Amino acid sequence: MTATRVLVLNSGSSSLKYQLLDMRDASRLATGLVERIGEATSRLVHTPLAAGAGPRERTGPIADHDAALKAVADELAHDGLGLDSPELAAIGHRVVHGGLRFTEPTVVTDEVLTEIERLIPVAPLHNPANLTGIRTARALRPELPQVAVFDTAFHTTMPEAAARYAIDVETADAHRIRRYGFHGTSHAYVSRRAARLLGRDPSEVNVIVLHLGNGASASAVSGGRCVETSMGLTPLEGLVMGTRSGDVDPAVTFHLMRVAGMSADEVDVLLNKRSGLVGLCGDNDMREIRRRVDEGDERAALAFDVYVHRLKKYIGAYYAVLGRVDAVVFTAGVGENAAPVRSAALAGLEGLGLAVDAELNAVRSAEARLISPAGSRVAVAVVPTDEELEIARQTHELVEKANARK
Repeated sequence: MTATRVLVLNSGSSSLKYQLLDMRDASRLATGLVERIGEATSRLVHTPLAAGAGPRERTGPIADHDAALKAVADELAHDGLGLDSPELAAIGHRVVHGGLRFTEPTVVTDEVLTEIERLIPVAPLHNPANLTGIRTARALRPELPQVAVFDTAFHTTMPEAAARYAIDVETADAHRIRRYGFHGTSHAYVSRRAARLLGRDPSEVNVIVLHLGNGASASAVSGGRCVETSMGLTPLEGLVMGTRSGDVDPAVTFHLMRVAGMSADEVDVLLNKRSGLVGLCGDNDMREIRRRVDEGDERAALAFDVYVHRLKKYIGAYYAVLGRVDAVVFTAGVGENAAPVRSAALAGLEGLGLAVDAELNAVRSAEARLISPAGSRVAVAVVPTDEELEIARQTHELVEKANARK
């Protein structure tokens, strides 16, 4: 029997998201989430996707990620999908930061774990949790291939001119300071899916991808390769986000430390958790912001305008970087669902061949679709992202290649 199933794990500091997929047809067999790990109020919601099956929920203390994964294994076994199944080909892990070392999905070894650990200083919130998930899964199934899929990998094709900050080279190299980018699995999946929507090969098209969720990033993709992205050393750079400022004059930090007496940690919290939309108007939910705008709320209107202005600026910049654009693609929670954001971001860009059809833009759908007028020079599309499927695909392809070499 050929093993075709892949379990995808996304380990956070106190959570564990998972999906089990069958790569024969990319179907989902089960999904779930364990949250509040380490607390007395831990919660596991498991959804087997067999016909007629509904979600199951359990609450109560789950001490750590080891206990969380064992609980997940029990739920999967209850549905005949246990981790001991010969149909399970591998476990794919989302890892946020791969630095310059990891440019593609990688089978986990002790050496790989050591290098991911070395990258903790540039991803202190994410890589430790990702490591915990990998180590837990390896202990549970030591003989099964474990594959790390890195958020930064898709962006490692950026030219040095895009990846370098204009600071002292020796200092930058000593401390690995450069632009890495994030949301790479989403940008990879969406740019490739957009090419298929156009009926063309990814190697033939230039695409601007706008991943707009609570975290937001843009990328310029030429012939299937990322040539520019908005996030940098950390996910703070770039677009206005739910709670992150995005681009800001670096001297703002020094000013706040000198004039407001804030510590480095306090400035960090300000820019990452008290800025962006929530800093501008107190809300980071675009639905609520639009409701307030429609009711005449000036702070919400300002937040929306700042958000759209930054977005439009990046679209123009990436159009210039690419030279020729075949499609602008919106994805993630805001990108897929907020029609006013899409129309406002492209308003006034008709001279670049960019426009949305009002009726098509207003349609709510879970399907990839075009929202530009017929005959537009540049296609505008909405493509729901699927990072779990992308991780599963990369994991399965790597394991298949390894098996073929044996």
